Amino acid sequence: MKPVLPPLNALRAFEAAGRLGSFKEAAAELHVTPGAVSQHVRLLEEWLGAPLFERLNRRVQLTPAAQVYLDEIGPLFEQLSQATAKYGAPRAVPRTLTVSSLATFTLRWLVPRLAKFRAAHPDIEVKVETSNEPPESLKDGYDVIIRGGPDTFYGYAMRPFLTEERLPVCSPALLQRAPLRTPGDLRAHTLLHTSSLPRLWPDWLASAQIPALAPAATLTFDHFYLTLQAAIDGIGIAMGPTALVADDLAAGRLVAPFAGPRLPSRSYCTYVADEKANDERVLLFRAWLEREGSASSMGRNG
Repeated sequence: MKPVLPPLNALRAFEAAGRLGSFKEAAAELHVTPGAVSQHVRLLEEWLGAPLFERLNRRVQLTPAAQVYLDEIGPLFEQLSQATAKYGAPRAVPRTLTVSSLATFTLRWLVPRLAKFRAAHPDIEVKVETSNEPPESLKDGYDVIIRGGPDTFYGYAMRPFLTEERLPVCSPALLQRAPLRTPGDLRAHTLLHTSSLPRLWPDWLASAQIPALAPAATLTFDHFYLTLQAAIDGIGIAMGPTALVADDLAAGRLVAPFAGPRLPSRSYCTYVADEKANDERVLLFRAWLEREGSASSMGRNG
């Protein structure tokens, strides 16, 4: 008679969560998200037709029957590991690092540099999802969250890694058509806006002491990366964050027609849940971000 076995991934998630008493800690050990552990446990509960955990406020607790079940299957995983080890060392399995990051930052700064991290740490697989939700509002337990700051969120450790300022940028071709010698020359140009950052141009014009300047036209986009792309394409002039346009300035896709004024801006920071602050993957990724951020700042100042 063929043995009847439950889904093995679900069984592994149950064993880890029951042994550790936490879906989050089980997720860290298995290199998946807490949501994946919860889904596997739910699948096993449906397969068995009985609950396995009592969901409490900030933790989970095995039911009495599930504790007996765990005591019986726990040693089996150790036996399986020992039996497998006799056939040689297992291949290294990539460890997943889940990152939640801002969309424009991801597109224009993080993605072009990720190959460096992968080359240095081929055993860590980075999974990036974009969002602008605050850390405490995210449903899944990400390993690293990249947001503006510095801000304080209960249960999260914050570290800044990249600073920036904002100043006008445009394509070289645009300047050939209509030069910009002084800020007042902006009257002949199209100013590019982002709907979520409506104060950028008014604040800069006020700093330049021409708050009443009326441009030839304005164009507004709903995402900041579209505003920057429109500047690269020569449609108009955008307020460029120095960190996110540094590569374009270096490559000549964009130019900064004025040395100043420069608007101060929030830093980019990593936010990590307290229980993950000492995770090796998190430490390596944070240290890499800080090195890259420092190199970007020196490049802008050089």
